[in-house]
Amino acid sequence: MDGAATPAKVKTEVQGSIGIITLNDPATLNAAGIELMDGLNASLEAFIADPQVRAIVITGEGRGFCSGANLSGGGSRVSQGATGPNQALLKVYNPFVSAVRKSPKPLVAAVNGVAAGVGASIALVCDLIVAGESAYFLQAFRRIGLVPDGGATYLLPRLVGKARAMELTLLGEKLPASTALDWGMINRCVPDAELMPAALALATQLAEGPISLGYTRNLIWASLDAAWHDQVEHEAYVQGDAGRTEDAREGIMAFVEKRPAAFKGR
Repeated sequence: MDGAATPAKVKTEVQGSIGIITLNDPATLNAAGIELMDGLNASLEAFIADPQVRAIVITGEGRGFCSGANLSGGGSRVSQGATGPNQALLKVYNPFVSAVRKSPKPLVAAVNGVAAGVGASIALVCDLIVAGESAYFLQAFRRIGLVPDGGATYLLPRLVGKARAMELTLLGEKLPASTALDWGMINRCVPDAELMPAALALATQLAEGPISLGYTRNLIWASLDAAWHDQVEHEAYVQGDAGRTEDAREGIMAFVEKRPAAFKGR
C-alpha cells in the first residue's frame, strides 16, 4: 500500500546567488542523525559545484537549529569495538565540518533556537554566524558521558579562549546568543523575526562580492594553524591567484574609473 512520502530531512533552495540549506526534522529539533547528515553533505556539495551559487546559508526548520546527534536509535556515538575511533564521526560528521572549512564559497549560519553538540559545531564552522535572540549554544556532552566533537575542541578555544571553552564544555551550561555575541563567538544577535532577513543580507553582500572572498576565508582558516612565515608566503601565492581573476581586473578598473565594481564571481 502506498503511503505518504517521507519529507526530506534537508531542504534546499536558491535565491538569486544564495544557496539556502535548511535542516528539516523539526520534530527532533533537527537532530543530526545519519540521514540528515547525508542530506547535508549532498546539499553542500551541490551548492559548491553550482556556479550560480556564490554564498551559502545554513539554518534549521522550526524551533531549533540542530539539537545535536540523534541518539534515539541507540546512538551513533556508542563505541562498538574494544579500541579505535568513533566510526560515525570519521565517516559522516567530520567530513562535513571539514568540507565546510575548505569550502571555496563563504557560508553564513542562521541559528534559531538550540544549537547543541555537533549542531553547535555545524553553526560555528561557518564563516559568519547570526543568531536569534532566543537562540542558545550548548555543549551537552558531559551529560551523556561523552566528549565534544565535530571540531568543537578546535573551534571553541580559538573563538572564546581556553577559560571560556573549558567552562562551556566542562559545565555544559546553556550559552544565550547575546552572551555568545559578547564573547566574540558569533557575529550578530538579532530579534527572532529578523533572523533570516539578517542572514540573507550578509549572504547577499558575500554573493555580490568577488571570487577572492572565498580565497580570503580559506586564508583565515589556514592562519589558525600556520606559522607567520608560512602564512605570509601563503598569502603571496593566493594573491597571485586572485590577481589573475576576472573580478580583480574589474575591481581595479572600477577603482581607476571611480565607479562601483560589478563582480561576477569569476
